[in-house]
Amino acid sequence: MADAQLPPSWSLQQIRDVSGDQEAVALDPNRAVHWVARPEAHDEVLHPEIVLGFHSLCLVKPFNDDDWYMGSLYDDGSILCWAAYGDLYEALRGL
Repeated sequence: MADAQLPPSWSLQQIRDVSGDQEAVALDPNRAVHWVARPEAHDEVLHPEIVLGFHSLCLVKPFNDDDWYMGSLYDDGSILCWAAYGDLYEALRGL
């Protein structure tokens, strides 16, 4: 968890308040993350800069990308994203 980080200008308590999940955590971004835009499309690999965990869901902010991707967090630590949001507040409310 040493590599886990929060988005600039956000505290963990703010993330918990907006999402409504008081157990939200920052996760280590060193994990496999894939984006599936459409069922028939090939997975795109995302390179996470920030990963926020909300039980079995998570939000991923990739390097060099301003969008936040929502996805499922699997037991092996991998993430499959299936929705994208233009900003963190919107993504947190979408949980």
